[in-house]
Amino acid sequence: MENNKLVVAGGGVLGAQIAFQSAFCGKDVTIWLRSEGSIERAKPRIERLYKVYLGELDNLDKLKGTKSTNFPGGFVDGTENLTEDDIANLKERIEKAHTSIKYELDMGKAVKDAHFIIESVAENIEQKKDFYKKLSEVVEDQTIILSNSSTFQPSYFVEDVKNPERFLCLHFANNIWRGNIGEVMGHDKTNKQAFDATVKFAEEIRMVPVKVNKEQPGYLLNSLLVPFLDAAQELWANDIASPEDIDKAWILGTGAPHGPFQIIDVVGLRTACNIVENNPKSREEGTIENKIVKKFKEKIDRGEIGIEAGHGFYKYN
Repeated sequence: MENNKLVVAGGGVLGAQIAFQSAFCGKDVTIWLRSEGSIERAKPRIERLYKVYLGELDNLDKLKGTKSTNFPGGFVDGTENLTEDDIANLKERIEKAHTSIKYELDMGKAVKDAHFIIESVAENIEQKKDFYKKLSEVVEDQTIILSNSSTFQPSYFVEDVKNPERFLCLHFANNIWRGNIGEVMGHDKTNKQAFDATVKFAEEIRMVPVKVNKEQPGYLLNSLLVPFLDAAQELWANDIASPEDIDKAWILGTGAPHGPFQIIDVVGLRTACNIVENNPKSREEGTIENKIVKKFKEKIDRGEIGIEAGHGFYKYN
């Protein structure tokens, strides 16, 4: 089996980032998608990432030879020893990533000879279960299957996955070329070889592996982040303050670079809404969860889905 082949299932915000970063790091990447429409939605995300990576490279070129901390960890370890040859090599890798990513609708064809499959479909348990059941019909025994689910534990899907001992989670933060963390979390049937191989894979695509020793909804990052975003969403849904003022309070009061609604724009309002909808209380009229979902859907229906659309809680060029 060719150990360089990666399949990313789903071409959403994070799926596209995982695909581009992995291709940038030399992996043979295929994005599996459900429909031609999904392909047409994924391609502009890859185009945007191509431009973002070139922009990061322009910044690195200016910083080479300096002791800056403003560099993408998914590109380099630092800027002090960067050379013109390094910049040229990075440019070549960006161009290759841009042209080498493949798109496939046939699941069996997509996953043939894959070393890793990363599931990055919508944060909806039924959609994920349906994906794993269909994947189990065509996936090969050697393949390691990873979930990038933000909130679901791997044990939720064990009965739906072929070879559960080779199934675990690898969770990414948004803007993975800068927030280059890879949270690795197995379940009680995950074998050590698959876990260790996933840690190594994360390192190969320039993520910093963080090992989660026990199943934890939200891993480490989202165990901290989700309650923070929940608190902000409650303030918004209860009309306590505007998203802009909530963000200002957080940024000015803590020195943080971004407020909660700026973070949600990066994550995408659909994903944020899906996470709230996974709570049964969201279907009970009058609950705070129900209020939050309604307010999210008003924005989503207007096309205000986040930074990728140029408009979420804020407008972007």
